[in-house]
Amino acid sequence: MALRGVWQLQKLVVSYCNWGGSSRGIRAFMESHLPEFKESNPQLEVVTELIRGQHPHLKGFYRNRNERVVCVKNMAPEDVLLHATRLRNALGRKVIKLKTKHVTKHPSVQGTWTTDVKF
Repeated sequence: MALRGVWQLQKLVVSYCNWGGSSRGIRAFMESHLPEFKESNPQLEVVTELIRGQHPHLKGFYRNRNERVVCVKNMAPEDVLLHATRLRNALGRKVIKLKTKHVTKHPSVQGTWTTDVKF
């Protein structure tokens, strides 16, 4: 995703094993979908990395120095493309667990409004 017109994902590393069966889908992805993915995203540096004996994964490096790793073990090439697109579209921010369902910058002194108010 672009923040103020600048794509946040800088580098995508595609790690796979050329021998293992769990990398079958990512090898097919690299043959069929990866060239057009690179062509449609010229702002993105895509690197393939051979790691023998390990499960395949996608690793995204963002401008805010965060990184995300997605395991793509035993996935179809279309699913690997979906995860690569999701990494490209993400901002790279850390996921923060919200403490309440109601989030505001200026909380009410009286509390949040509900329909269960007794008069």
